[in-house]
Amino acid sequence: MQHILVPIGSTESAKNTLQYAIDFAKNIDAKVFVFRAYSALSKAGTIINIDAIIERETNLYLKTMVSAVDTKNVDVKLISAKGSVVDSVLAIDDELGIDLIIAGARANSIKEEVFLGKTAGSIVKQTDIPVLAIPDVYKFNPIHNILFAFNSGIVKSKTALHPLSFIVKQFKSQVNLLLVKTPDYKEEDLILNDKLKDLQSTLTVTENATTFQGVLEHFQTHKPDMLCVFRRKRGFFQKLWEKNTVLKQEFHTSIPLLILKG
Repeated sequence: MQHILVPIGSTESAKNTLQYAIDFAKNIDAKVFVFRAYSALSKAGTIINIDAIIERETNLYLKTMVSAVDTKNVDVKLISAKGSVVDSVLAIDDELGIDLIIAGARANSIKEEVFLGKTAGSIVKQTDIPVLAIPDVYKFNPIHNILFAFNSGIVKSKTALHPLSFIVKQFKSQVNLLLVKTPDYKEEDLILNDKLKDLQSTLTVTENATTFQGVLEHFQTHKPDMLCVFRRKRGFFQKLWEKNTVLKQEFHTSIPLLILKG
């Protein structure tokens, strides 16, 4: 894991997210790319290059954000891109190869009932890049204990577990697997993929209406430093296939959330 992308919004929590990403990168010897997308429509008949002005202001904003945190000698690069967040992220990934995106959970959302805002939500929904969502004001701590919740032990992607495996190796983390039997489970869902077996320190099987309810039931027992889930069409973030936000009543967590493509 060498390249970490950090989308920067305009909220107060953006600085905290960036500091977390830098602290995380410091511990794994990775580079951080601080990113902000912008859009502009040039008015017909004007001699002013609106795009150039907004690009300059965007770069200035990124420089201001970086100067407000402790970079700890981590290699931090700035990227501004014209276009949508998702299109820009995909273009950056094609050019640089992004191993992980670290984003603020609420990003630009000011609604208290929102846990996962449009920025992080759209990236999770529309890209295959793993995302580490950081709650407001959360400070970096070494990741010793991970709770990995899922409703099927089937893993189709050969690379889905690579980010988690890397984190486990770097931090010597314990991984507590939580297999949640939801009402629509099939018998094959109870068979663990071999790579999941290699990661597990403990395994708990529970029956709940949703994976989130399973997490709520077992969260205090495990007291994790990080929660890990799959993004699947039939899984933890099923509602993300309908919209780009997740409400707190649907899901919330006070610790970092690692979202993998399952």
